[in-house]
Amino acid sequence: QVQLVESGGGLVQAGGSLRLSCAASGSISRINTMGWYRQAPGKQRELVATITSSGSTNYADSVKGRFTISRDNAKNTVYLQMNSLKLEDTAVYYCNADGFIATSMGPKAWDAWGQGTLVIVSS
Repeated sequence: QVQLVESGGGLVQAGGSLRLSCAASGSISRINTMGWYRQAPGKQRELVATITSSGSTNYADSVKGRFTISRDNAKNTVYLQMNSLKLEDTAVYYCNADGFIATSMGPKAWDAWGQGTLVIVSS
């Protein structure tokens, strides 16, 4: 079982910055892609950014140039540095990761979500 725990959310004024963290724990043999998604009130969950195990990144157009995703493979942790925050960035931010665990029957794929951390951007 793999658990993801997010931290770093909170209240910030527009134009400010926040850094989110997400640590994976459990029976992890390998983590492939890690990423951040968000869900604003009344809207569907959407991709914010992802990063592969080799460091390739992908961003939503709405956050390009403002957000930076990074990861520390030794700590099984992914980060999201959010700068120049806008009112429309207000949402619950969820961490996601996928990978494999070793079992007696061979490698087993997993996909996990964190419980979410709330980011509120005020004017």
